[in-house]
Amino acid sequence: MRRLNDDHGAVAVMTALLMVPVLMFAALVMDTGSAYLQRRQLQNAADAAALAIAQACGAGSCGNIASTASTLATANVSTGAATATAVVNGNTVTVTASAVTPFVFAPVVGIANTAVSATSAASWGSATGGRTVLPIAFSWCSFLAQTGGGLPTTTSTPLKFSKLDGSTTCTGPSGNVVPGGFGWLKVDNGSNCTVTSSVSNVLWSDPGSSSPCSDSFFTVLKGQTVLLPIFDHYGGTGSGAWYQVYSYAAFTLTDFSFQGNTNWIKGYFTKFVAPSDAFTYGSGAPDLGARVVRLTA
Repeated sequence: MRRLNDDHGAVAVMTALLMVPVLMFAALVMDTGSAYLQRRQLQNAADAAALAIAQACGAGSCGNIASTASTLATANVSTGAATATAVVNGNTVTVTASAVTPFVFAPVVGIANTAVSATSAASWGSATGGRTVLPIAFSWCSFLAQTGGGLPTTTSTPLKFSKLDGSTTCTGPSGNVVPGGFGWLKVDNGSNCTVTSSVSNVLWSDPGSSSPCSDSFFTVLKGQTVLLPIFDHYGGTGSGAWYQVYSYAAFTLTDFSFQGNTNWIKGYFTKFVAPSDAFTYGSGAPDLGARVVRLTA
C-alpha cells in the first residue's frame, strides 16, 4: 500500500510548472540572439546600400536608389525577407533596412516575431584635405595639359610629367603663373612617404633631386589611382620652396623613372569616387573630379 506522503507525483507537477519559465528563458536567449543577429545583418545592409548610393550620386547619377537599397538589403540578410528605403537630401543619403524576425520559442508565450530595423547615412563631396600616400604635388599646368581645365574622363592616354619644369608655365585659376610638372614634398614626421595637407594651405618642398621615398612605394601603386594635391601658387627656393594647395585630383600612376637626374612620372588624371577615411570632404574645394564618400551615421 502506497504511503500517503509519497511525493513521486509532485515531481511531475513541479516539472510542468517550471517548463513555463524555462521556455521563457529559452525565448529570451535564443530569440533575442536571433533578433540581434538579424539587426547586425540589417546594419551591414544599410551601410552597404548607403555607400553604394553615395558613390553613384558622387559620380553624377544616383540611379534607382530604391532598387539599390532593396537589392543590397536582400543580399545582406540571410533569413527572412528584408526591405529598405532610401532618401537623398543634398549630398547625403539615408537608408533604413527592415525585416521581421520570426521567433522559435517565444510563440509559446504569445510572441510570434519582432520587427527589426537599422539606419545608415553616407555623404559625398570634393576632397578638402587628407593624407596622400605619395609625396607629390602636381602643378595646375599638368592637370590643364591632361584635361583642358575641365573634369577628367574615367580613362585617358597617359602623359609623362617631369619634375618642376620652369620652361613650361601656365596661369592657374587664381591668376598666378606657375611652372609645369610636379614637385617633391616633405613627408610627415615619422612617415616613410605620406604627406598631410588641406585646401588653401601651404606644402613645403623637398629640394632633393629624387623622390623622398623609395621606388618600392611607386612600384606597388602602379596601375592604382591615388588622390594628390594640385597647386596653382608657389614661391621660395631650395628648402624654403612652397606650394599652395588649390584642390585635389585623382591620378592613375602607370610608370615612373627616378634614375640620376631623370625624374618623370607617367599617368593620367581621372574621375574618382570612393570611400576614404584618409580624406575630408566638403564644399570648400574646387571640383576636379575627386570625390570622397564616407559613412556619417
